[in-house]
Amino acid sequence: MVVGATGLVGREILAALLADSTYASVHSVGRRKLAQSHRKLVQHVVDFVAVPRLPKADDVFIALGTTIKVAGSQVAFRAVDFEAVRSVALAAQASGATKLGVVSAMGASPKSSVFYNRVKGEMEEALAKLGFKVLVIARPSMLAGQRQELGQPTRPGEHVALGLTRLLAPLIPANYRSIDAKDVAIALVQAVISSPSGAYCLMSGEMQGASKPHPA
Repeated sequence: MVVGATGLVGREILAALLADSTYASVHSVGRRKLAQSHRKLVQHVVDFVAVPRLPKADDVFIALGTTIKVAGSQVAFRAVDFEAVRSVALAAQASGATKLGVVSAMGASPKSSVFYNRVKGEMEEALAKLGFKVLVIARPSMLAGQRQELGQPTRPGEHVALGLTRLLAPLIPANYRSIDAKDVAIALVQAVISSPSGAYCLMSGEMQGASKPHPA
């Protein structure tokens, strides 16, 4: 199951799951229907304010997220990035899910003085308490991807910042370089599939290049 498949990382997670023979079917859960169709894809349109009973799935990937500017307020932001994520995780667990992969952010910490990072950290902390057999949290740095294709507004200064981080990449620590959304998706899917029981955190540097073919 992938939740939030209309976003940069969620779209790539969905593509990876549909292409992976490990999965016989893939359930997409979101606020609106996707334009694509696939023989393995089953779509569910839900209201995250009151998450209904979800279909049974072994592995669940949550890529929900917004910004305070798009959400309109800190309260609205928290409703998506904390409340909706936790509600979906609980509903998926109630339907039998045992493995959970979630997209968070670099700097996430429940003790952060930055509101965005603090909410992300509180979300991670809440999910860790749910008792999934496997929990994998991905903490990407600035995401690179085509937001316009998804109908998302380009974030202020993002284009310039991405250009600078690519130009200065050799001088920037791996965890703080911009990262392709596909790298995050592939790294998260692979970790959820292969990880033994426990909780894991994928830092941005670890995920760099995950979607690139590796030499034999």
